[in-house]
Amino acid sequence: MIDDGGDGSSRHEGRAKGGKARADSLSPDRRKEIAKEAANARWNSNIPRATHDGPLNVGGSELLAAVLPSGQRLLSQGTFLKAMGRSRTPKGGTGGFSTVDGLPFFLQAEVLKPFISSELELSTAPVLFKMKSGQKSVGYDAKLLPMVCEVYLRYRDACLKQPGGAVPKQYEHIVAQCDILIRGLATVGIIALVDEATGYQKVRDRDALQVILEAWLRNELARWVKRFPDEFYKEIYRLRGWTWKGMGTNRYSVVAHYTRDLVYERLEANILEEMERRNPKDERGRRKGALHSLLTDDLGIPKLNEHFSAVLALQRAQEDGDWDRFISAMNRSLPKKPSTLPLFRGS
Repeated sequence: MIDDGGDGSSRHEGRAKGGKARADSLSPDRRKEIAKEAANARWNSNIPRATHDGPLNVGGSELLAAVLPSGQRLLSQGTFLKAMGRSRTPKGGTGGFSTVDGLPFFLQAEVLKPFISSELELSTAPVLFKMKSGQKSVGYDAKLLPMVCEVYLRYRDACLKQPGGAVPKQYEHIVAQCDILIRGLATVGIIALVDEATGYQKVRDRDALQVILEAWLRNELARWVKRFPDEFYKEIYRLRGWTWKGMGTNRYSVVAHYTRDLVYERLEANILEEMERRNPKDERGRRKGALHSLLTDDLGIPKLNEHFSAVLALQRAQEDGDWDRFISAMNRSLPKKPSTLPLFRGS
């Protein structure tokens, strides 16, 4: 009997060696097949949906960032790899699950192993999630980016210390890109720290919101012009199973609610709230003009027209009376845009 010191270490080592031997005995095609099966199993389970997502510019590279309900910050795998100068996806079409030893493929080179910390090893598991739109995506914890860049830069430093030292050609572009990213992250980080420490972050967010609002909205109501296509309302009636008798004969007060729901609440975050503030209801519950009269000609109106084109396409795609399926398609393709920042009202 093999003496394991009473802690079972020999048995664990034996199982580990056996697992590696089995993995080594598999053909490349079988490994890909197993990886794809594992990936499909993961996709078929319940995966979280991001509460927030958007582009993040670092060192001239645009990464797609997302925040999960748990608060975990992610960077999409595709943009993560592209920013590092790697191909957008791993070979074999297996997403982030094409590894054998637990490390992602971009850290599997033997020359990198001495520079990979235990903390990094524990952080490299890819995360399956959905964007706010419902699109499936694979991401990595955002903290992984500087840690991975540091591995390549430490490898570079080690190469340069060797006699006649130079970084091998196949790693030159990755090392150069990691250097740019680290510098960019340092700049972004110090700005964020100063903004948070001084309280400027709130002012910055408020000012950013004001820029958006001023681009979308006028300060005064414009002359009324018909903006909502008749077909939009005709399609509502068809999908609800109601008889359409033409404009001006609306028998259902809920249509006004549909207008708010399907159009104004889905244009841009905070826009509806600001429109209602600038064009409030009077004591009789009426406004001076239509909300769309506040939209600017150079951005607001084009965005409204663009939105209607998308809504009409989704309406036309549904069968008569299929209202629920239409709403489901709207929520998936054109989700509502809730208020995300407090509006500044002055002191």
